[in-house]
Amino acid sequence: MRNLVSKVIAAFLLICGGALPGAVVLADGAPHKVVIQVSTDDERTQKIALNNAVNIQKSLGVDEVTIEIVAYGPGLGIMTLAGKQSQRVADLALQDITFSACNNTIKKITKKKGAAPKLVEGVTIVDSGAVRIIKLQQQGYAYIRP
Repeated sequence: MRNLVSKVIAAFLLICGGALPGAVVLADGAPHKVVIQVSTDDERTQKIALNNAVNIQKSLGVDEVTIEIVAYGPGLGIMTLAGKQSQRVADLALQDITFSACNNTIKKITKKKGAAPKLVEGVTIVDSGAVRIIKLQQQGYAYIRP
């Protein structure tokens, strides 16, 4: 009898243990979370980052994934009005993709050029791009760096 009870309890814990992580993620919102790093001014790589975001969102469904693109260093240009991808960034920001720009990089550019870069509407400023990625990974975000 004891052996049967142990097996039933073990099976119950196994079933519940497998279900709980999904329930926790669903309570947070979308079951999938992705952070995409952009730290290069290479136009091809920047396009790939945006394509990754679009393809992930199309594949999983807009309600099934949270996507944040974090730019710092030379990659910040993707989120500026002067950047070649500015219109695409603005469009994607309206499609539930979050864009975060590194304030450390903005400060460095401002000091060097005497003026802050003008960001695309919808871009959020975070203290540090690298730290933002770390924090998102700690929250269970999958990390992509094209």
